[in-house]
Amino acid sequence: MSSVRWNGLLVLAVAALVGLHGVSQAADVAQQTDALNWLKKVAAAAHQLNYSGTYIYQYGDHIETSKITHIKDESGEHEKLEALDGSPREVIRHNEEVLCFKPDNSASVVVEKRKVEKSFPALLPRQLGGIAENYRARFAEPDRVAGHACKVIVLEPRDQYRYQHKLWIDQATGLLLKAGMLNEKNEVIGQFAFTQVEIGGQIDKESLKPKIVGKKVLLSSEPATATELQQSDWGWAVKQLPPGFTQVTVMKRTMPGKGVPVKHLVFSDGLATVSVFIEPVATVIKPMQSVVRQGAIHVYTRTVADHQITVLGEVPAITVMQIANSVSKN
Repeated sequence: MSSVRWNGLLVLAVAALVGLHGVSQAADVAQQTDALNWLKKVAAAAHQLNYSGTYIYQYGDHIETSKITHIKDESGEHEKLEALDGSPREVIRHNEEVLCFKPDNSASVVVEKRKVEKSFPALLPRQLGGIAENYRARFAEPDRVAGHACKVIVLEPRDQYRYQHKLWIDQATGLLLKAGMLNEKNEVIGQFAFTQVEIGGQIDKESLKPKIVGKKVLLSSEPATATELQQSDWGWAVKQLPPGFTQVTVMKRTMPGKGVPVKHLVFSDGLATVSVFIEPVATVIKPMQSVVRQGAIHVYTRTVADHQITVLGEVPAITVMQIANSVSKN
């Protein structure tokens, strides 16, 4: 075979490979776009739909069972979350007002005011920009959860600083029915899943009333309070954030049982959230430096300039350690 002909065949082969690579890239982009559109539907469905059901949260050998009822009407969102294991607890939300009911003794019930927190099935933020930047979204094989046909989306982290997430989404409504968090070994380290759920239809608001009753209602006397801080009043710096994490808020919190306010900084990558707490060493029982894990949550503590730095979040240990080790006093 002449060298001219060989070179020609080589050029054609390279062109074919380049063409296939281009087709593959285009397919990946199309899949990512389609998956992100489904995630937008998921983010909205948890707030816009009526639904009620029972779900479990599992990490390691620990399992918690909860019942949720969610109503959306002309006055907004109304929700009741009831713990079915352990001590009775009920959290009732009307838009931004959140009350937690728990028995104090046989004759009374304690009612605590709380802030709205991210909870299943409303795990996704309304703005998905950070997810697209920090995770690759792809479809997995369809599945069924609690009798409902599901789309399955995998969010693969683009680096070592976040976990992989797997989401099971009701094909008919977009409601999130199951969510798993996986480590670098592809092991499930935390998982929510409906075992029974009814989606849509009318739900009687009477079902949102607390079951926990007592002869006397006690308002919690030590609610945590928070004050937003300006960056200039923060007094601390985090000099080496992991890629993709940005500051969400900085505040000063008065915590129950603590006489000195604690500074609280929150970072997020659009899906995972990391909190940084800074408090004088004198206010903690024993200064320590260690990393511990409970389920998907890692907690790392260290002492800097007579202050204890505590960093925690549903992220790998390397993430909380890098953030904590880069905290310094201005």
